[in-house]
Amino acid sequence: MKITIVSGSPRKESVTVRVARYLLKFLKEKYPQHELQFVNLQEHQIPFVEKVWSTINDVPEEFKTMAEKIYSADAFIVVTPEYNGSMSAAARNLFDHFPKQNKKVFGIVTASDGVMGGIRAAVSMQNQICAWFGIPCPQMLVVGNMSQKFDAEGNLVEEKFQNNILNFATELIWLTEAVVNKKGAQ
Repeated sequence: MKITIVSGSPRKESVTVRVARYLLKFLKEKYPQHELQFVNLQEHQIPFVEKVWSTINDVPEEFKTMAEKIYSADAFIVVTPEYNGSMSAAARNLFDHFPKQNKKVFGIVTASDGVMGGIRAAVSMQNQICAWFGIPCPQMLVVGNMSQKFDAEGNLVEEKFQNNILNFATELIWLTEAVVNKKGAQ
């Protein structure tokens, strides 16, 4: 099973990339039987949608490696800050380039230095994921007071927050395995 983690902020000062990197490391250790992939939008300056990339052949050469991670994923974990009550424009733009993500599971992770942790973005993402024909995992990971939970290198510094991460990961993996198994049985 392939899970692609998308760090959805292109800003150099992004705090959400810390959470994305932590999740990548944590999931690799906890679930070594699954393949984890990483897309960091700090490294991919994707133009605004002019053409939907329906096949890998439609994707410009400089984005093919990233596109393979999108096409091959069974599930996504989208880590984003909150911008005006929604996900980052860069994360939205990424998924708008690709055709519908039929029956792929999406884990929602939002993070901010504010106390609310991007909850408005998380809620609005549920609707957007359904519009992409994806399946939003009901267990979201909302990280408020981000700098108190993760240091600049992406290490967890608030140990009790580990339970939130474990709950999110457990539910996401369960749902993804159920969907993948059901798709395989058809």
